[in-house]
Amino acid sequence: MKKKKILIVDDEHLIRWSFSKKLESWGYLPETASNGKEAMALINNFNPDIVLLDLNLPDINGIQLLKEIKSLNASIPVIIITAYGTIEQAVKAIRDGAYDFITKPVNYENLQNTIKNALEIQTLKEEITFYREKEKKESSLEKIVGESKALKDAIELALKGAKSEVSVILLLGESGTGKELFAKYIHYNSSRANGPFVAINCSAIPENLLESELFGHERGAFTDAKTQKKGLFEIADGGTIFLDEIGEMPLSLQSKILRVFEENSFRRIGGVQDIKVDVRIISASNQNLEIACEEGRFRRDLYYRLNVFPIYLPPLRERKEDIIPLTKHFIEIYNLKFRKNIKGVTKEAEELLLKYNWYGNVRELRNVIERAMILENSDFLTPANLYLPVSKSYFSKNEVISKLLDSGLKLEDMEKAMIEEALRKCNGSQRKAAEILGIGRDALRYKMKKFKIDGERFKKRVKSRHKVAK
Repeated sequence: MKKKKILIVDDEHLIRWSFSKKLESWGYLPETASNGKEAMALINNFNPDIVLLDLNLPDINGIQLLKEIKSLNASIPVIIITAYGTIEQAVKAIRDGAYDFITKPVNYENLQNTIKNALEIQTLKEEITFYREKEKKESSLEKIVGESKALKDAIELALKGAKSEVSVILLLGESGTGKELFAKYIHYNSSRANGPFVAINCSAIPENLLESELFGHERGAFTDAKTQKKGLFEIADGGTIFLDEIGEMPLSLQSKILRVFEENSFRRIGGVQDIKVDVRIISASNQNLEIACEEGRFRRDLYYRLNVFPIYLPPLRERKEDIIPLTKHFIEIYNLKFRKNIKGVTKEAEELLLKYNWYGNVRELRNVIERAMILENSDFLTPANLYLPVSKSYFSKNEVISKLLDSGLKLEDMEKAMIEEALRKCNGSQRKAAEILGIGRDALRYKMKKFKIDGERFKKRVKSRHKVAK
């Protein structure tokens, strides 16, 4: 393991010698300077990981030298060595960027711990910078691609939201339309770009754990809370938190989230003090939150607070002109990942991609292209390697309607059949069936009554199937 380099700047030869011996015994590589001029030369040549700096130097004031070191390399931790009478200067030095100060005569145990802590913090900062830059590069690779007016309108609105001071943004759209990608686009195009971007899927975490994830907890707050834990809102301070699938958040948590929206403060579980944060909250939902409010699954006051700056992301089937540009973009990504050189798609494959309705949206397209890239051995993706269900890819909406009319099916019969099929798919759940059909729950109940549809029979069928399976 490479030794950490430490520069000792002190005009007293005995102190430089004793510090060097101690640092060597602790496993560090020391270098010394007796004045400011030597120190600045070594900052460039020796490139130390940390500096031990005496404030009383023959050619320059220690505070001034600290400023020069920080202007040259702001990331180097500088530990001030000071006599008792100059502690006020040491405090000023910390305000000017010093990591810490220790007094003479030096307690070597304290010095060792201070150096160790400074280097650990430095390593953490470097890791954070590395992963933040890595995330930025990945975000630039995962760019928003498309040529349709609908997508360009959504991008323009997202950019306006990013540049504004609005603290709450709501992204609406079906699953797979790129809501998290838009959330990152907003974050990295805002004044918060250097702050953290923290994402959480509210539907993926059990209710009893979600509150702790969001707000954190104090030690002893519950049985397994052996230590204090910061929540995601606290971690996201100064940046952005992305609450995906907020429509799935339990009602018990919605009132606590509302308080964060309104007051920018919260309490950890088991805590008694309010914690203030400065975060932009981007929420996303693939369901109709107005219907959720009507059904009592979502707080109306929270919905109104969320809906300050809504952005609708259109499904891929409504912007067919984006399919081929997205396909080319994913081919570029997987050429790099799989070390291939696929040049594009054949004419037949292109027609197939354009005809398909993409109910899984951009995510489904990406998955299809990834699979095809793995299987394809020629220069172009062919229909043979595009896994698309025939029922969805070969029949447009108009073709389906035409075939139904040719079959002699009447409008009422078709409406009844659609309601029954929706209930069957949703295991008798009227709420989910209404969402699939694009109508309100009351409207669904009215039509079920009109067509004498017994919703319970669909639930019974599901139960009987489970019984047989057992």
